[in-house]
Amino acid sequence: MSTVRVIREGGEHPLPALGGSRRHWLSRSAGCALIGCRRRPLCCRAGRRCRQRGTRRGRRAAAAGGEQMDLLPASAPLATKLRNTLIQYHRIGDGEWRVAKKTKDATVWRKPSEEFSGYLYKAQGVVEDVTNRIVDHIRPGPYRLDWDSLMTTMDIMETFEENCCVMRYTTAGQLWNIIAPREFVDFSYTTNYEDGLLTCGISLDYGEVRPNFVRGFNHPCGWFCVPLKDYPSHSLLTGYIQTELRGMLPQSAVDTAMSSTLANFYFDLKKALKT
Repeated sequence: MSTVRVIREGGEHPLPALGGSRRHWLSRSAGCALIGCRRRPLCCRAGRRCRQRGTRRGRRAAAAGGEQMDLLPASAPLATKLRNTLIQYHRIGDGEWRVAKKTKDATVWRKPSEEFSGYLYKAQGVVEDVTNRIVDHIRPGPYRLDWDSLMTTMDIMETFEENCCVMRYTTAGQLWNIIAPREFVDFSYTTNYEDGLLTCGISLDYGEVRPNFVRGFNHPCGWFCVPLKDYPSHSLLTGYIQTELRGMLPQSAVDTAMSSTLANFYFDLKKALKT
């Protein structure tokens, strides 16, 4: 059975592969859990016990022991803002996009990002499977490492609600290692969208950067997965990705890597869903 490490105080705990209903991990209500980055204030719903690392109680204990801790904000407003941002991207007119790559599995477009000096990429393709199973393979969890050729490790650092977590993951070198391995720490949120699902994320300034990695940054990213009306066993998967790889990289190499990575993502996902 596939496992992903869950990093909590007191050691590591395995996160088992999910079985049965694919809805059981999706909670409709986002609580006021404590997650985020240094630039956002910490808050906690009145009366709720702070039990996670990075909470108010955890910070007091860390301060007493002299440990430096990053501040973590409430998950509910962060999740809401992230969802709204992705829906705005989803409403951008076709005329604003330019085709970057086209394969039999997916089409990739791009436009200048409003978040940083790079591009916002849009990828879209039809995947032959139901939405819940597709999203279960994309979101943080035990399936992702089994099929995503770019991702090399994944640690679930914090879990708050069933649909929210903070994960740290690493990616392999690309373009003959012109782009060296990267590390990311992302807040991930999965929620309902129309008749399907949206799983989205954004990077956080959280935790120490591990040796031999460059810390990249994902500006708001996400995947919309909705069933096709006439073919409910097929789903339309649309992704929005804007990754700041950082480091001294030629822009042409970044553009080539991003377009190819997104196209390969669909190929690898379809292959995994057939097994």
